[in-house]
Amino acid sequence: MRPLPRQRLLNAALAAAFGTASSLCSVSAFAQATAQPSGAADPTLPAITVNATTEESATGHVNGYLAKRSTAGSKTDTPIVETPQSISVITADRMDAIGATTVKDALGYTPGIAIAPFGADSRYDWIAIRGFDGYAPGFYLDGLPLRNNGTWGVWKTENYGSERIEVLRGPTSVLYGMASPGGVVNIASKLPTAEPLREIQLQYGNDARRQVAGDFSGALDAEGKVLYRITGVLRDAQLPGGSSRDDRTYIAPSITWKPSSDTTFTLLAQYQKNRAGAYSRIRPIEGSLKPTRIGTTIPSDLNVADPSFDHFNHDQKMIGYQLEHRFNDTFTVRQKLRYGKLEVDYRTLQSPSFAAMDPANALSPANYRYLNRGVFGSQESTTSLTMDNQLQADLRSGDWQHKVLVGLDYQRTRIDQYTYSSIVGAPLLDIQAPVYGGAIELPAPYVNGVNRLAQTGIYVQDQIKWGDRWSLTLGGRYDTAQSSNYSRFDGTTQRISEHKFTKRAGLVYLAPNGLAPYLSYSESFAPIGALDPATKTPFKPESGRQYEAGIRYQPPGGKSLYSAAIFDLRRKNYITYDASFMPRQTGEISVRGLELEATTELMPRLNLTASYAYTPRAIVTASSRVEEIGKQSMSVPRNRLSVWADYRFSNGLKVGVGARFNGSTHGDGEVVAPAKVPSYTLLDAMIGYDIDRWTLALNLRNLTNKAYVANCAYAYCYLGTQRTAVATATYRW
Repeated sequence: MRPLPRQRLLNAALAAAFGTASSLCSVSAFAQATAQPSGAADPTLPAITVNATTEESATGHVNGYLAKRSTAGSKTDTPIVETPQSISVITADRMDAIGATTVKDALGYTPGIAIAPFGADSRYDWIAIRGFDGYAPGFYLDGLPLRNNGTWGVWKTENYGSERIEVLRGPTSVLYGMASPGGVVNIASKLPTAEPLREIQLQYGNDARRQVAGDFSGALDAEGKVLYRITGVLRDAQLPGGSSRDDRTYIAPSITWKPSSDTTFTLLAQYQKNRAGAYSRIRPIEGSLKPTRIGTTIPSDLNVADPSFDHFNHDQKMIGYQLEHRFNDTFTVRQKLRYGKLEVDYRTLQSPSFAAMDPANALSPANYRYLNRGVFGSQESTTSLTMDNQLQADLRSGDWQHKVLVGLDYQRTRIDQYTYSSIVGAPLLDIQAPVYGGAIELPAPYVNGVNRLAQTGIYVQDQIKWGDRWSLTLGGRYDTAQSSNYSRFDGTTQRISEHKFTKRAGLVYLAPNGLAPYLSYSESFAPIGALDPATKTPFKPESGRQYEAGIRYQPPGGKSLYSAAIFDLRRKNYITYDASFMPRQTGEISVRGLELEATTELMPRLNLTASYAYTPRAIVTASSRVEEIGKQSMSVPRNRLSVWADYRFSNGLKVGVGARFNGSTHGDGEVVAPAKVPSYTLLDAMIGYDIDRWTLALNLRNLTNKAYVANCAYAYCYLGTQRTAVATATYRW
C-alpha cells in the first residue's frame, strides 16, 4: 500500500473510533462532544468535512486491482462503464501481485490477448489482440504513439515506471489514427504526486537476476505547486541458461508545475539502456512438435543461436510535456508532446534446420544431429516527434449533457535501417555436443536506407448523456499520411501520400442497479506505403471494422466490475501475394468471438480476476492465394481462460495462485495441420508478507516448469517460457 495523505489518515482514525466516516459530520462535532470545562478557553475550531472516499483519477494510481475510470477509450476522463467498447485496465498493484516484469506478463490474465505468439523471447513484448498483431504499429505511452515500422527498432517500456496498462480492444483509429484492427495498448507513466512517496525495491531471481529500483515523489515547495518524481531501475541479470547478459538501466524524472487550480504543466523524460543477448526458443517443426523420422527431438534447453555472436543493444531517450488549462466550467485545452530517439544494434543466428549429412539415406541418424543456422542482423536509428492537441467543451441543456472533444494530432518518424539476412554463413551446430564460436560471415544488406512517415489527424468526438441513463458516443476522424523510402542501393526515393476517414459510434444504457449494456461500431486503418506494381499507383490503406455488443455490471458502492462482449471484427484490403509473388490488395480476415472478464473483491482482502475468450471464427475469407482461404492467419485458440486469486491474512501473510489455459491450434497459417499445437495450462503462485514498512513477496510463473509449444509458424515452432522465480523486498517510508 502507498502512504496515505493526512486527510485519509484522519478519516481512518475517526472511523475506527466512532464508526464509518459517513456517520460523522465534521471534526467540530467531535470537539463539541468533548468540550472543555466551563470557564476554560473555548476557541472556535474550523469545521473539517470527513470524506469516506477520494475521487479516482483516470490516469493515476489505483489502490487495488479495480480501475473505474480511464482515458483510453475516449481521450477524456470517463467511467469505464460508460465506454462503449471493450477495455481492460491492469493497475500497478495488480502487476505487483502477479509478479509481472514485462508488458506481456501483465497482460497474461486479460481476455482476447495472446502473450506468446513467438514463445519465449527476450527481445520484445510480442502480443496479439483478437487475432491480430498488437505490437505493430506500436504501443502507446501516455496516449502518444511509440511508433515502429515493422522493423526491429521497437520502443521498450518498463513496468516499474508504469502506473497502469490499458487495453482498448477493437478498431481505434478515430482516437489514435493508424492502428491494428485488434486494438491498442496504452501505458500510463508514473507522474508526480502531492503526497510524499519514498520507495526502495530489491529483487533477486533465477538467471542471476539482481535488480534495485527506487520511486520518489512529493512537493518541492510549501504550497504544493511544484511536484517532482523520479523513478529508476538498475538490473544485472543473465538470459536463461546463463547464455549472455540481460542488463538494464532506466531512469524517468518528471516535474509538475501548478501555477493555479486551473493549469497543470508536467515535464517528463526517460532514459533506458539495455545490454543483452538475443534469446528465443525457436525450433524446426520436425524435431520439436513432431519427432524426426527416426524418433528424436531437439533438447528443449539447447541454445540454437550463439552466445558469443548474439547481442541486442538498445538505447532510447524521450522528453516531452503534458499541458492542461481549464478556462472555465465549459472549455478545457490540453496538449501533449514527446520527442524520442532510439538506437538498436542487433544480430543473431536463427532459422535452424537439420543439415542433410547423409542425403542418400533418409533414415540416417547423422541427418538429425546437426543444425544449419542463418545469420541475421539489423542496425537502426529512429527519431520520433508526436503531438496531440485537444479542446474539450462541456455543455449542458436541460437533461442533455455534451462532452465535445476536438483534436489535432501529428506524428513524424524517421528510421535509418541497415538489415542483413542469410540462410548460411554460420558453423553447423551439433545438438548432442554443441560448440559455440567460430567464423561467422556477415551477408550483404537487403535493406539499406531511410524511411520517413508523417501523419496528421483531425478528430471530433461528442459524448452525449441524456439524464442519468443514456450515453451516446459519436466520433469521426480524417487522416493524411505521407511516407518516403530512400534506398542507398540506387539512390532513389519513393514517395506515397494516403488519406482515410474513419468513424465510431456507441450507445450505453446505465441502469440504476449497476448494469450497463452497450452497442458500438468502430473502424481502423493502416497506411501500406507501397505502390501497386501493376498500376504504379499507391495501394489504398488497409482497413478494419467491428460491431460489438456487450454488458457491464458494476454493483453500486462495491469493488467489482464484470463485463461480457460479443464482436464481429474484419480486417480488409491487406496485401497478399499470388503464386507469382505479386502483391495484390485482396486480403480479408474475419474474427468473431465472446469475451468475459471479472475483477472483484469477493470478501474483504480476497481479490479475484478472471477472463475467458471464446473465438469460434478467426479465418482468412479473401486472398490472392486460394489455399489460404478458410484457414487462420494468426493462430487463435477456440478457448482461452485465466483465473487469479489472492488473499491477505490479518497477520500480514498473503498468498496468491493463478492458472492460464490456452487451447490447441494448428499454428499460424495452419502450418501443422492436420496435427495440432497442443493446449497447455500454466500455473502461477505468490507468497508474501507485509510487516511494518516492508513488503516481501516471492512470485513464480509457470510454477511446475511445464514444457510446452507456444505456437508454430512458417516452418518453425516456438517453445514457451520456462519457470521463473523472483523474490522482491520493498521498503516504503
